[in-house]
Amino acid sequence: MPIKPPRICSCGKVVAAGARCECQVARDKLRRAAFDARRPTAAERGYGSKWREARAGFLAKHPRCFRCSNPSTIVHHSTPHRGDMKLFWDRSLWRPACQPCHDGPLQSAERRGA
Repeated sequence: MPIKPPRICSCGKVVAAGARCECQVARDKLRRAAFDARRPTAAERGYGSKWREARAGFLAKHPRCFRCSNPSTIVHHSTPHRGDMKLFWDRSLWRPACQPCHDGPLQSAERRGA
């Protein structure tokens, strides 16, 4: 089986195929830190104590993921609210989801705009 040769990073270092250079890792870390510094807190985005209480009640009434029937741990907004509090609190748009379904196919579809 052929093995991919190492590559040369933009910083000039030789990096094994499939690996990331330290400079790339550091650049990504700085980019994420800058994003997090600008991002509002969870409470500022609507996920405060009122949400935690509503979420717990919803998950108690809907204990199974609507996709795979595993135990639900997340309330998925079937229509992305993007900060619109009217959509955020519209319970008809809430769906019980497990972490793997929410973080995988549901978020992927949302990013694609499906």
